[in-house]
Amino acid sequence: MVWYKLLISFILTVFLTLNSAYSSKPVKKNFNQFILEFSENKLSKKFDKTLIKSFVKNTKFIKRVIELDRSQPEFKLTLAEYLNKVVTKNRIKKAKRKYKENYKTLKEIEKHFNVQPRFIVALWGIETDFGRVTGFFPVVSSLATLVYDGRRGSYFEKELMHALNIIKGGHIKMENMKGSWAGAMGQCQFMPSSFVRYAIDWDKDKKKDIWTSKKDVFASASNYLKSVGWNHNQTWGRKVYFKNKKNVVKFKKWLELKKWSELGVLKDDKTDLPTVKIKARLIIPKNSKNSGYLVYNNFESILNWNRSNYFGIAVGTLSDHLLNKNLKVSSR
Repeated sequence: MVWYKLLISFILTVFLTLNSAYSSKPVKKNFNQFILEFSENKLSKKFDKTLIKSFVKNTKFIKRVIELDRSQPEFKLTLAEYLNKVVTKNRIKKAKRKYKENYKTLKEIEKHFNVQPRFIVALWGIETDFGRVTGFFPVVSSLATLVYDGRRGSYFEKELMHALNIIKGGHIKMENMKGSWAGAMGQCQFMPSSFVRYAIDWDKDKKKDIWTSKKDVFASASNYLKSVGWNHNQTWGRKVYFKNKKNVVKFKKWLELKKWSELGVLKDDKTDLPTVKIKARLIIPKNSKNSGYLVYNNFESILNWNRSNYFGIAVGTLSDHLLNKNLKVSSR
C-alpha cells in the first residue's frame, strides 16, 4: 500500500500547487477602477480637472465593442459581389448629385491640395454614404473599452489620448464625439491619430469639424491624400482584360504600361492600353479568369487610407462614374 499512499500524496501536492498558483493570479480590476487609475496616472498632468471629471463620469464599458473586436467576420465576398453592394446605381446617382451640389467648394479645395474632387466624393460615398452613416458609438468609451480589454491596448491607448486632445482643443464635445466601434470618426472616418495629422479647419470657424462641416471633411480628406503622395496628374488605375492569365499572373512587380501591353494586357473593352509612360502593378481578383486591375501609385495612396484592395477598387470605380462632361470633371 506504500505506492498508493505515495500516489495520494503526489496528487495532493499537485492540487495544492495548482490551487496556490491560481489563487495568486492577479484578478483584473473592474472597469470603473481602471478608469479612475487611468485618469490619475495618465491624464492628471495633461488635462484640466473639468475634462478629467467628465472622462471619469461619462466613460462606460461597452460590451458590444469587445464582441465586435473579437468576432470580425471573415470576408467571403468576391470583388464583383462587393462592388455590386457598394457601387450601386443609387450610390452612383447620389455621387453625381453630391458632386454638383458641392462643386464650387470642391474646386476651391482642389486648387489648394491638388487632389481631384471626384476622388474625394468617391471616398466620402464609400466610407459613410456621403455622411449618412458615421457610427453611433461614443468614441471615448469605445477606445477606453479597448484599452481596458488589453488585446491591442497600446495602440488604442494612443488613440484615446489623441481623442481627448481633440476634445481639449475644442473641436467637439465628448458627448458628440461619435464614430465606429473601433474609434473611426466623422464623415471621412478618421481615427483620432489621423485627425491630429490631417484634419483641416477649411471654413475657419476655429474647429476642425469632420462630423458636420462638409468643407472641413473635403479639405481633411484632400490633405490626407496629398500627404501620402497623391499625384494630381494621374488617375488611380483601370480594369483590364488579358487572354492568357499564365502570361501575367507571375509578374508581381511594377512594370511600365508598354511592358503590360507586350504581355497581352488590354483595356477592359479590349482596346490597347494608353501609350503614356507610367508604371503599374496588376491585381487579379480571386476567381477571375481574364480580367484584373492595373493600378498606379495613386491607388497606393488610397490603400494608405484603407488597406483593402476591394475598398481601393471601389473608390476608383465610383470615381470613374464621375468622369462625365456634364459634371465638368477633369479627365484625369
